[in-house]
Amino acid sequence: MSQDRSFIKSGRNTIIHKDKKLDLVIVNSEVHPKIKVTQHGLEPFKEELPKNRREAKERYLEMVYVGSVDVFGEEKRLLFIQALDGREYKIDYSKIGTKLFVRIHQDSYL
Repeated sequence: MSQDRSFIKSGRNTIIHKDKKLDLVIVNSEVHPKIKVTQHGLEPFKEELPKNRREAKERYLEMVYVGSVDVFGEEKRLLFIQALDGREYKIDYSKIGTKLFVRIHQDSYL
């Protein structure tokens, strides 16, 4: 499998976005909201998921399936995202639907 990805993982629950040409779509499970990581921060991903890697690349996206073996191997309740805007975001899946679901964890991690 190619290691040429737009993100790297750090520790047990941190994803670091590293390529501003592609946005990341974080998929924690089928039931949780999808999150798009852009070079300007995080936003909800409301579109239909790409059917395959080729379609994702055409849409300038890279899919990050948190539970897949090559990422973390299990769903996460807490996830940290270091975005290209210089901030680290905390995603707390136990707080879906509240303002604490996605928030800035560190304003500048660089």
